[in-house]
Amino acid sequence: MNNQFIQSIRIDWTKVEKDSYLWEIPALQNWESLEFEKNITFFAGENGTGKSTLMEAIAVASGFNPEGGTADYRFRTFDEASDLAEALQVVRGHRRAVRGYFFRAESFFNVATKAEDYRDGTIKEVFYARYGGKSLHEQSHGESFLSYFQSFSEPGLYIMDEPEAALSPQRQLALFIQIAKMAEQGSQFVIATHSPILLAVPGAEIYSFEGEGLTPCNYEETESYRLTELFINEKERMIKELLKEER
Repeated sequence: MNNQFIQSIRIDWTKVEKDSYLWEIPALQNWESLEFEKNITFFAGENGTGKSTLMEAIAVASGFNPEGGTADYRFRTFDEASDLAEALQVVRGHRRAVRGYFFRAESFFNVATKAEDYRDGTIKEVFYARYGGKSLHEQSHGESFLSYFQSFSEPGLYIMDEPEAALSPQRQLALFIQIAKMAEQGSQFVIATHSPILLAVPGAEIYSFEGEGLTPCNYEETESYRLTELFINEKERMIKELLKEER
């Protein structure tokens, strides 16, 4: 039985303008629907393959602000939301998420700022306690994101676009643990990532954007894993080849 907050998504291509750039993205152009059967779904693939476009559309169609934050955040510093959200149909399950969050690396500073604006008179010390005892802007980008995310405890829907962007490998391991723990407790995650650390979370479904369409794949089949493994095992040879190509 599918018990996810979001059970499936489908693109209604009749709602996409004929001159839209969406028709030029092979991974999106060659599929119509996708089912979420596990608590964690990863989208893996090279830059420019459509991962972030789809992540934003899922988030907006699910009621989140395009720039990120919880479902209550309503602010806008730019107006470049994808047309895909208008064409995306989201099938929700019988469960309703108590909490939810849309993370995108490039706009987290704005989300952190709005967290301060939205504290509604809460005493600073009480407000900051949930984020490790200090303002999010007094922490590094990686620290503030991890502190913010670790403040969530209730099962919910979490959509994350490259959350590893500001995180060291050690911080990625901390996020790995948090995601695994929250998924076990009933949270649903949809994550686009290049991180071979995060992709290794047990029990996740991984979809590759490398070819035409979204293709299920194993962890060891992802480019992130294969390239990282090759570099570690064949470091000297790869460095020579890479530097040779630059000359």
